Amino acid sequence: QVQLVESGGGLVQAGGSLRLSCATSGRSFSGYAMGWFRQPPGKERDFVAAITWNGGMTNHANSVKGRFTISRDNAKNTVYLQMSSLKPEDTAVYYCARYSGMYYNSDPDYWGQGTQVTVSS
Repeated sequence: QVQLVESGGGLVQAGGSLRLSCATSGRSFSGYAMGWFRQPPGKERDFVAAITWNGGMTNHANSVKGRFTISRDNAKNTVYLQMSSLKPEDTAVYYCARYSGMYYNSDPDYWGQGTQVTVSS
C-alpha cells in the first residue's frame, strides 16, 4: 500500500511564499519519481513539477519555472514544493503523486488527497 499526505497549503498574499510537503508511506519510496500537480477552480488538473527517483533531474511547468522548486529527501520519505513569488493564478488544489517508474516519463499511479493553496491579490 502507498499513501501520500500533502501539507503546507493555506492562504497567502500575492508575492508571498509557501512550502508544500508530501509525506509518503509504503515500500521503495526512493525507487520512484515523484511529482506535483494542481487543479484550479473549474479547470482540469495539470502538471506542475516532477523529480526523478534520486533527485538527479527535475522538470517544472513553464508557468512556474523560476518560482517553484521541487525537491525530495529520500531519508524522510518526503517530497517538497517550494513556492515563491506566488500569483493569484497559482490558486488551486495541489496534489502530490507517485509515478509508476524511476523517471517521470511514466504515468502517476498514486495520488494524495490534495492541499488548498489560495493566493489573494
